[in-house]
Formats: sequence, C-alpha cells, structure tokens
Amino acid sequence: MTDCAPFIQPYAGISPFFASAWERAGRGSAVLGRATLGARATLGAYSVIRADGHFVRAGDDFHLGPHSTLHIAHGRFPCIVGNRVTVGRNSCVHACTVGDDVVIGDDCVILDGSIVENNVVIEAGSAVFPGSLIASGFLYRGSPAKPLRELSQGELQAHARAVIQSNLLDREEQPAIGRLPGSQISLHPAAFAANTAELSGAIEAAEAASIWFGTILDAGAGRIEIGFRSNVQDNTVVRCGKGGTVRIGEKTTVGHNVTLIDCTIGNASLIGTGSVVAEGCVVEDNVLLAANAKTEEGQILETGWLWGGNPARPMRKLDDAKIQMISSISAGYAEYAKAYKALQG
Repeated sequence: MTDCAPFIQPYAGISPFFASAWERAGRGSAVLGRATLGARATLGAYSVIRADGHFVRAGDDFHLGPHSTLHIAHGRFPCIVGNRVTVGRNSCVHACTVGDDVVIGDDCVILDGSIVENNVVIEAGSAVFPGSLIASGFLYRGSPAKPLRELSQGELQAHARAVIQSNLLDREEQPAIGRLPGSQISLHPAAFAANTAELSGAIEAAEAASIWFGTILDAGAGRIEIGFRSNVQDNTVVRCGKGGTVRIGEKTTVGHNVTLIDCTIGNASLIGTGSVVAEGCVVEDNVLLAANAKTEEGQILETGWLWGGNPARPMRKLDDAKIQMISSISAGYAEYAKAYKALQG
C-alpha cells in the first residue's frame, strides 16, 4: 500500500480525530467531518469515511479496504465500528453498528440500523439489509446475508489476514485524482466535484449536481451527463465503454459504491448502494433499485417500482413514502454539496 496522508477536512466546524497516527493510508483516501478513529488505522486507496449528517466512530486496529466507504444516515443513524474490524475493498458500511473482531469481505453492503455483533465474518458480495441483527460467532453469506455455520477456532483471524493481504497487493496507482489531461469537463458553477474524484473525458454536470469522494467518472470516447440536483455518491464508478452516453436525469441519487456502465437513469430515481446497472439498461423515472441489486444488459426498469435482486426484478409499487424519501435524499445532498464546495473552494 502506498503510504500517503489521507485528505482530511472538517464539516460544520468539526474536524476528524485520530487516537494515533494512521498505520498506513493509500492515495486518495479521505476522512471528513465528525469522524473518530482509534489507534493504528489502515485506510486503503480512495477509501472514504464521511461523517457529515451524523458521527462516525471506528475503534483500534481498523482496516478499511480500497474504494470502501463508511457513511451515516442524516440525523438518524451514526456509523459505529468496534475494535479489530477489517473491511475489504469496494464495500460500504452505512449507518449501522459493527462490534469487535468482525471481518467484512470485498463488495459487501451493510445497511442502515443494522447491528453486527462481535466475532462475525461476512463473506464477499454479501448484503446486510436495513435493521438486521447479525449474531455473534457465525460466518454469513448472501443477499440478504444468512448464517452459514459457526466459525471455527482461528477462522476469523485467517479471514482478516487474507483480506488485508489482498488489499495490500492492490495497484493503487490506477486512478488519477482530479480532471485528467484532455478531458472536456463542464461543471455548472453551482455543481460540486470532490477533489479525490477522477473525471476523465467529456463530462457535464448541471446546477446543484454533485460528484463525491473516490468516485470514478470515465467517459472514454463517449459522454457522461448528470442532471439538475442529482448526486453520484462516494466510490461509485461510471463508465462509457462503447462511446455512448451515460445520462443521469434530474433529482436522482446514485448511491455509494455503485457501478453504471453505458446506461440511462431517469429523473427522481434512486440507485441503491452497491448495485450494478449493466450496459444498455434503461432505468425510467421514479424507480428505486435496491441495494446490491444487479440488472441485466439491455433491461428496462419501468417507472414507479421498487426493483431488487440478481437479476433485478420488480418487487412492489412505490408508495408515497418511498417517493418522498427519494426526493428528500436529493435535496439533502444538494445542501451537503453546497457546504463541501464552500470548504473546497
């Protein structure tokens, strides 16, 4: 792992606190706002700890893998992580409580209000759905994560070593922070692009749009368009692989650690944390794609539905509460963006 200093920034006048100097920090890592980290923290390349709408606390010997995210639920849930917790690459631990001696593998999602007890292993690719209880002493797998079996003696420590060793071997030089040479970046004066994001190619962001920390936007020979008051959250990857256009409509939220490839996203939709929208897919207006869901190539997600699963399928009609929730997230992120833009200059 490249040894760098993380990008550190206050939020609402409160700066992150480290109990001791970080053990290692990868290029492009960021710690923001009301975050408290214990001794000997390890932060992978482009990892993000963002404590704005609530606090984040992680204990001693915390390992956060490359392109992984810790975040909160605004005014509702903090993110609390215990001692000796290991998180793999491209995972999101969101607005939940994680106990001591826990291993969360690569490409995992832990969602709002969940409690992960002590001595747990959650295997790669798993999702812990909102409000779940993950009981002590078990190996968990799946989406939603279910107990597979009890952990054997020394198994948790072996999983932790394997995740950390894999993370240390990652090539952290691949992304380049900022706007790559030759790119055609057109950001409205009231749009926000975090300074640890990578922007490459032809990219347009409208008024009050926001592009967050660790995000990779690679338009290639194509084009990426982000509409009014839409947000592309931390560690999401957006790519134009075949020279087409990725369009994200107005007042839409693309959650943390999402992958979008050559697709179209409509207005007032929400693409859930850790989900994948495949090539040629069209997400219509007023759609909620659940966390950790995966679409098929060329799929059309029809308006007014909650879609989930792998492959994604319609689950139920959106009610007024869900529609209002999508709207409130978009509005909240527009306010976050104003605050961070003022700090970043």
